[in-house]
Amino acid sequence: MLGLRRRALHAVLLSLLATSLLLVGPRPDPAAAATPLAVAQAIATQNGSGATVRGYVVGQPTASSTVVRSGFPSDYALALADSPGTTATGSMIYVQIPSAFRSSYGLKTNPGLLGRQIDVTGTLAAYFSHPGLTGGTAFALVGGGGGTDPGTPTDPGVPAGYYDAAAGKTGAALATALHGIIDGNRTLTYAQVWDALEVTDQDPANSSNVIEFYSGRSVPKSSNGGSTGNWNREHTWPQSHGGFGTAAGPGTDLHHLRPEDVTVNSTRGNKDFDNGGSAVAQCPDCFTDADSFEPRDSVKGDVARGLMYMAVRYEGGDGFADLELNDSTNGTTPYLGKISVLLAWSAADPPTAAERARNDLVYTRYQGNRNPFVDHPEYADAIW
Repeated sequence: MLGLRRRALHAVLLSLLATSLLLVGPRPDPAAAATPLAVAQAIATQNGSGATVRGYVVGQPTASSTVVRSGFPSDYALALADSPGTTATGSMIYVQIPSAFRSSYGLKTNPGLLGRQIDVTGTLAAYFSHPGLTGGTAFALVGGGGGTDPGTPTDPGVPAGYYDAAAGKTGAALATALHGIIDGNRTLTYAQVWDALEVTDQDPANSSNVIEFYSGRSVPKSSNGGSTGNWNREHTWPQSHGGFGTAAGPGTDLHHLRPEDVTVNSTRGNKDFDNGGSAVAQCPDCFTDADSFEPRDSVKGDVARGLMYMAVRYEGGDGFADLELNDSTNGTTPYLGKISVLLAWSAADPPTAAERARNDLVYTRYQGNRNPFVDHPEYADAIW
C-alpha cells in the first residue's frame, strides 16, 4: 500500500512539473534580450516590459510636446531619436534619468551629450504623458566604453555654448555650422610652429623631448631641423594637396601639424592615407606603397580627426583652396583620401586624454579654435 501511495505522489509531482514548464515556456535567449531596440520600436512597444533602447540624444523633454536643445534646466530627462537631426517629438522617446546616472548623463551637467548615441536599459512606459523609458538601470555611450560613465563626453576645456550653432544639424549643414564656429582663428608664422610643437607634442615623461607623431619615438626638442636624424614639421594634410605651402593659415595650422622624423616624413611625402603596403623603416607598424601611407594604430584616429578639421576649416573663402576629403588617392589636388578609411580609423581609435589635452592647448594658447572632431567624434559620421 505504501509503495502505491509513493508511486501516485511521484506521478502527481511529474504532472505538476510538466504543467509549470508549459506555463513558463522556454528560457529567453540572452543574446536576443540584449539586442537594443531602435527608438521607433520602443515607441511602438509601450507595454511595461524591460528593454535596452539605442538612440541619439536630441534634447531634454520639459513637457509632453516640448524638448529643449540648449539652456537645459536639469539632469532629470533625455529625449532620444533614431537620427541626431530629429526635431519632431513624435519620433522621440523620453528617458527618465534616475539619480544615480544624472551626474554622468544629465544634459545640464553634460551638454556635450547632445548628438551622441547611447544605450539605455529601463522599462517601456510613458513619461511626461509621452512614449518613454523609465526606471533606467544602465546607461552607456555607443562605442564609448560602456558602463555608467560616458567617458568625458564633453572636454572640460570646451566653453559653454561653443557648439550650440551645430546642435541638431547633419551633413553639409553641420559642416557649414562647424566652419562658422572654428573660422577666424589666430594664425602662427611657420617659424613659430617649431616652438608650438615643442609644447603641444611634448613627451609627458621627459619635458626635454617631443614625441614624433608617426614613429612614436621620444627625441630631443633641440634636434629639430632638416637633416637626417632630426625631426621636422609634418603636414598631415600635404602642402601640395591645396597649394598652401607654409603660408600662415593651413600651412601653419597646429591641428594638423605634427613633429616627425625627417626620413619618415620624406617617406610619407604627399601620399594619401590608406591601409597596407610595405613596412616603413624607423616607423614601427607604419606601412606605405606608391600612393598611400598607413600610420601606427594608436594615432590613426588622431590623423583622421586632424584631416576632418582641415576639410571643415578651409572652405575656399579666405584665399586658400577648398580642402575636401574623398575616397580616392589624389596626387596633388585639393582633395585627400581615403575618407572611408579615415572614418574607420576614427571609430577604432577614439580621442584619448592626451589628444583632448592637445586640443585644449591649441585652443587656449595658440589659435583660439578647437578641433570639433576631437570634442565630438560623432560629427564625422554625421557629415561624411
